Amino acid sequence: MNIGILGAGKIAGVMADTINKMDDVELYAVGSRTLEKANAFAREFDIDKAYGSYEELVSDDAIDLIYIATPHSHHYEHMKLCIEHGRNVLCEKAFTYDAAQAEEIAALAAEKKVYVAEAIWTRYMPSRQMINEILGSGVIGDIRTMSCNLSYPISKIERLIRPELAGGALLDVGVYGLNFIVMHMGKEISAIESSVMMHETGVDGQESITVKYRDGRMAVTTHSMYGRSDRKGIFYGEKGYMIVQNINNPQWIDVFDCEDRLIRHVDVPKQISGYEYEVMESLDMIRQGQFQSKSMPLSESIYMMKLMDDIRKGWNKK
Repeated sequence: MNIGILGAGKIAGVMADTINKMDDVELYAVGSRTLEKANAFAREFDIDKAYGSYEELVSDDAIDLIYIATPHSHHYEHMKLCIEHGRNVLCEKAFTYDAAQAEEIAALAAEKKVYVAEAIWTRYMPSRQMINEILGSGVIGDIRTMSCNLSYPISKIERLIRPELAGGALLDVGVYGLNFIVMHMGKEISAIESSVMMHETGVDGQESITVKYRDGRMAVTTHSMYGRSDRKGIFYGEKGYMIVQNINNPQWIDVFDCEDRLIRHVDVPKQISGYEYEVMESLDMIRQGQFQSKSMPLSESIYMMKLMDDIRKGWNKK
């Protein structure tokens, strides 16, 4: 099956390299805002077709799936462009700027009968099920609390500090913390509280978010654009605790008892980059004639956007 990439930036390069190492899939085309940049990308990653506009890319009937790798601010318009041309879509996170845009995309995809999914890789990885199986085994007992964090020194990257490009820590790294919580703690949420420090440009630079559950459980996640965090996800139980190394791309899982003794270590399967799982599932769903992902259906993308909308509304009231 042929894949086209819309956008020719850094993340597009990671995806291109990943697809080139996969079986049963061809990296067929790339589209950029200029032909010069598209040609350079095509040469680097051995791609047959290079288009100097996104309109040319989406008009190519040989493409089975388009991966969108542009800034958050452009996801909505680029997904609409693909859908209106009948192209299946795998769009990088955050899916859209807000829930209203996500709902419109879902409606348009249903109308045009094309596959559309959000490429938040942790939703597709084997580690998701591995973590839930260990939690469900009862090895650390009843879990009432968990914490996670994801921070990188990325405040010098232009797209992340510009409001017009939908910058800020929440949409770029906070989306991982919130997805991690929902994947492993569920959606029976009673309240969300947060604190934020804004960047001088007006986007959120760092925040702490507390998610409260109806049954009394609680999860806390922190995100920042200013420094490197340990990226751990930790579940606290009555019999011990469990640490997931790197919530952004889990590497291993360690389980400890109440005496801080390591009682279990689990490595996640080796991978190309981690991007391959979202590609494989998308192609499988397309082959089956399905229009949504099973790991990240559009209802989940809309739900996550609503959570982030509510968090941002809270900031505006302070």
